[in-house]
Order: sequence, then C-alpha cells, then structure tokens
Amino acid sequence: MRGRFLTVLALRIDTDSTDDPFYAQLDDQLRKTPQFFSGAPVVLDLANVPGFGNDPGRLRDLVENLRGRDLRVFGVQNAAGFDAAALQALGLVPVSTGRDAPLPRAAAPVPAATAPAPAPVENKVIHSPVRSGQRIVVEHGDLTVIGSVASGAELVAAGNIHVYGPLRGRAIAGCHGDERAHIFCQSLNAELVAIAGLYQTSEMLEDAARQRCTHIYLENEKLRMEVIA
Repeated sequence: MRGRFLTVLALRIDTDSTDDPFYAQLDDQLRKTPQFFSGAPVVLDLANVPGFGNDPGRLRDLVENLRGRDLRVFGVQNAAGFDAAALQALGLVPVSTGRDAPLPRAAAPVPAATAPAPAPVENKVIHSPVRSGQRIVVEHGDLTVIGSVASGAELVAAGNIHVYGPLRGRAIAGCHGDERAHIFCQSLNAELVAIAGLYQTSEMLEDAARQRCTHIYLENEKLRMEVIA
C-alpha cells in the first residue's frame, strides 16, 4: 500500500437556494474554464449550509445536477449532522481534505532523538513540453520544466516549481505543506497555482502578472505574484 497525493476541487455551497440562478452561475463558470473542471474529482463543502442535513432530498438534487454536468462528486466535507446512510446512498464519503490557508506551524520542534530521517531530495527536470492531460509529481524535491505546460496539465512538487516557458495548466508547489516553496514561470496564464494548499485560479490571477515572467510565493498566508523584469 502506498499513499498518493491527490488534487481535488472543493466546491463550497454558500446558499440554501440551489435554484435556477445558482445553476446559471455555475454553468457560466464551467463555460469559462472547461479544462479546469474536466475529469477533476469534486468534494462538496457544506460548512455554510447546515440546513442540508435536515433535508436529504436537497442534497440529492444538488449531487444529481452536478453529476449531470460531468462534475465527479465523490465526497463531502464539513458534513457534521448528516446521516451516514443517506450519504452512502448518494455515493458520497465524508472527507477531511482541502483548506484555504497553509497548515499551522508546529508549536515546538520534534526532539532530534526521535525525529525521523528526512527523505532524500530527488529533483526532477523535464526537457520537453508537458501536454494536456499529463500529470507530473515530485514527492521529495523541486520540479523544473524546460518547455511549456499546456492547459489541462498538472505539475505537483514538494519543493519549488520552475517553468521555462508558458504556464497554462496547474502548478502546485509545497504539496506537503512547505510554505517556503516558490513557483517561477516565464509566462503566467495558469488555470491554478498553489503553494502549501493556498491557491488561486485563473480568474483570481493578478492582471499585472498575466503572460509575464512571474515569481509566486507565500507571504503572511497570501499568495504574492512578483513580475520579474
């Protein structure tokens, strides 16, 4: 058995009224960034709609509508109070995944005598463009791509990510919680960038950094984008 790092989308539901305007807004988002959602596993975040727990029918309608839009909903988070049997009937599992901010730093360091030996650093260099649908993961080190990263491709690294070319897909650095990780690219037009779990999608990228040589890093629990002249 081996653990794997899995990227999922957390769809936070902020309204009890999942009516026509709700789905119209969702459909508009899906049209804008189809590659971002294509084939991605989805978790529903129900923290802001505790009332769903008293009405399994509403949750069933929501899940059916989302799956009808080819969103692969498989789990729920922040689902306290929901009946486990009702979730199972919908093919959903309770999960504790995803966060909007980096993990808190440890209160105290682990004593040296009991600390496990760090895994050896294994940096990876890719000497070709990364095509749509490709996923490259570096569990213990940095990832460097000498070429472009297409829309629909995904880069994941425990350390830094360097892209010597246009970055149009997803780049996830510090995937194990390293807040010191950085992302560098020659032209930023990414679907998603993330460091230590804190992310921004294409709609949230700073206009000044689009299609520019950019350095992305974490500062005070916010993603910063610095254009490199």
